[in-house]
Amino acid sequence: MKNNNTEYYQDVEKCVNDVIEKVGKDIVFGMPLGLGKPNQLVNALYNRAKNDSSINLTILTALSLEIPSWKSELERRFLEPFVDRVFGDFVEFNYLKDLRTNSLPPNIVVKELFIKPGAYLKIPHAQQHYISSNYTHIARDTLEQGLNVVSQVMCKKVIDNKTMYSMSCNPDTALDSAAMLREKEKQGEKIAIIGMVNNNLPFMYGDAVVGPEAYDMIIDNPAYEIKLFGTPKMAMSIQDYMIGLNASALIKDGGTLQIGIGSLGDAIVYGLKLRQENNEIYKKILHETNIIKNSGDFIEKVGGIDKFEEGIAGSTEMLVDGYLELLSAGVIKRKTYNSIPIQKLVNEGKLKEDIEPGVIESLIEIGAIRERLTQENFDFLKEYGILKDEVEFDDNCIKCGSLEIPADLGISQNLNQVVDNCLGKKLKKGILIHAGFFLGPTIFYDRLHQMSEEERKLIHMTSVLNVNHLYSDRFSNYDLKVLQRKHGRFCNAALMCSLSGAITSDGLENNQVVSGVGGQYNFVSMAHALPGGRSILMLRASRSKGADVSSNIVWNYGHTTIPRHLRDVVITEYGIASLRGKCDMDIMKSLINIADSRFQDHLLEKAKSEMKIPHDYKIPDRFRSNFPERLKNETQSYKKEGLFGSYPFGCDFTQEELVLGRALKKLKELTTESFGKASSFGKAMTIFTVPQKSKPYLKRLHLDNPSSAKEIMMQKMVIYALSVGGYI
Repeated sequence: MKNNNTEYYQDVEKCVNDVIEKVGKDIVFGMPLGLGKPNQLVNALYNRAKNDSSINLTILTALSLEIPSWKSELERRFLEPFVDRVFGDFVEFNYLKDLRTNSLPPNIVVKELFIKPGAYLKIPHAQQHYISSNYTHIARDTLEQGLNVVSQVMCKKVIDNKTMYSMSCNPDTALDSAAMLREKEKQGEKIAIIGMVNNNLPFMYGDAVVGPEAYDMIIDNPAYEIKLFGTPKMAMSIQDYMIGLNASALIKDGGTLQIGIGSLGDAIVYGLKLRQENNEIYKKILHETNIIKNSGDFIEKVGGIDKFEEGIAGSTEMLVDGYLELLSAGVIKRKTYNSIPIQKLVNEGKLKEDIEPGVIESLIEIGAIRERLTQENFDFLKEYGILKDEVEFDDNCIKCGSLEIPADLGISQNLNQVVDNCLGKKLKKGILIHAGFFLGPTIFYDRLHQMSEEERKLIHMTSVLNVNHLYSDRFSNYDLKVLQRKHGRFCNAALMCSLSGAITSDGLENNQVVSGVGGQYNFVSMAHALPGGRSILMLRASRSKGADVSSNIVWNYGHTTIPRHLRDVVITEYGIASLRGKCDMDIMKSLINIADSRFQDHLLEKAKSEMKIPHDYKIPDRFRSNFPERLKNETQSYKKEGLFGSYPFGCDFTQEELVLGRALKKLKELTTESFGKASSFGKAMTIFTVPQKSKPYLKRLHLDNPSSAKEIMMQKMVIYALSVGGYI
């Protein structure tokens, strides 16, 4: 059936038929990053092309989500119950299965613009067809690829007797792609914009809400409403916590925050919550770990360590669950408004959430409204709650009940009557968080659902052209963004930092793609463009692979994500390096100061040999103890008090699964090499009795009553792993 020229479908196969009939057999199919993919539709389209070589299909997307898989029988026994419990009826993508086995048909190409970190290393098709693009360029660049069909999941709600749809988790690029495709359509090109209903999505507001006319085709069948993909929480290390504590001290009260997914984003959230909810302990930790001693002046200049009074606002491409933690803690409470005059007065302290006398005069003074009110002025005042809902405007008069006041507010008697009788109580349309997309654990989606409509309206879902930078054709409110994003702090994770200040985040020097640029460059450049803005790039000082440990602060690296001239703030677990505006010598000294001390001498000698640091320079003594053991010792007493736990914001694993996961990970490390494998196997085979404490773990793996030689061997290996880990 049709509504506003929109076709409705119950069957994805029928929809695929009509797509091919409408646009032909050369299909360039785009779908959003992460959660917003129409799983059943893309599978139907992929299968159709796989079985019909006359169809040329290109799939354009980013961050294709995959259920964890296993490579051994022991891994299967551990993961399968977890996968069934956490991912439920999630429909996996057929194109990913073929991509991983190098069996994509020649008439199908999959091009991703952002990859799950590390997921596609050494997979030829994925590496060859990756498109490196700033997040704000994705809609444009997919159009360059010949995009002619886009689709995403959304949810629906009846608003004012009309069925409306929310792009919910992914208005990020969908809004812009649709606008560009409509322009192509005007030029006579065949396109299709498809929505697929999944009411498991929370109905989000802002620019995400559209009418049915936004889509050419809508698939609406409850049978397709699968469980949302939940990303399990990552364990947090002491290194993560220390990075988060350093970063949390750079967030200014009354400012703006952007963070991303993962343990480093969670660590910032943890630090900010501690700062707000237990400020005395927070300050004590900052002093005892020398954060204040090493960076106190810089923290005082750009951040703060006191509780948040005004609070901060969120402006982020990704709405992560950590923002809800900050909302509940009272850290995020600064409201912004999509109006330049309103935001200007709010910033100046002349307009507060509780409407006070004087606001109308202030608006007249800055030219937001005229002394002689127009209908447009009146509507503006009502829209933002400055005038009561029941007040009306008619025949150049403001009417409030039986009272009629001439709309000429240049006459003080009229103005006083309006102030005394017509002012509203609360400023309306406040926004706590602007965001482009969301993805997170299942409990995050549940919390969004449980929010009241009023609370969800405080989260304004919009395009990345709006949140990721200051300039764009469709969201060109530069002055408004500057007002809203005061003291912007844009915090992102990195892999490596060279001593020149260049950052590597998305790839390796052999050109293998690890993840993608995403919005990192956008936020770094915006931090430099915003008055008072700062870019904060975070990385662990070292990484390990088995017994091998390497520094993540390096002399040089053959791949760069953020160029050296955009250097600003770099943080490791050992401190803060403020690099903006510094000369090369000072940059290198600062980065060596926050490097792992096992690598400092080598870095310093290299810098001296290349004449970038004077030969007589010595690293200050206070930076010479940058070792993991020091961090562990400094935080040990706090861990005993319940701070710095592995999963401070919850976990999808049971306690037994957490123990088993750590034990099996250790077992994998021990058996990576032939010698270690033989040694571990030999020790495991000497186990002849089953310890009582191991039985719950063995039962979880269905190894409590082994019935074959293989199961007996696995049982022994698990007991050995639990024993080595100190769990039994």
